[in-house]
Amino acid sequence: MLNALNKLRDMTDRLSYPHSSPVQGTRLRELRPRAGRSPWRALYQRIGDRIVVAAICPEATQDSRGFARGIATASVRLDQYKENF
Repeated sequence: MLNALNKLRDMTDRLSYPHSSPVQGTRLRELRPRAGRSPWRALYQRIGDRIVVAAICPEATQDSRGFARGIATASVRLDQYKENF
């Protein structure tokens, strides 16, 4: 995960599939470590000039409930962040 986060930091908006993809129905993106072969995802969003990683959760096809919880957690955290931003 740390490798993927460093890649996100370094490449920002240029990071595309298979390393990053949009989360359907949200404004979130998922960071896909090891080009999607990792069972974990980092959910993030660009806010201003910052990339905010709001949750780490399991990959959706392996644990759909865990992924949904990650989305809910990320949404709450991002709302709180935006209030203070």
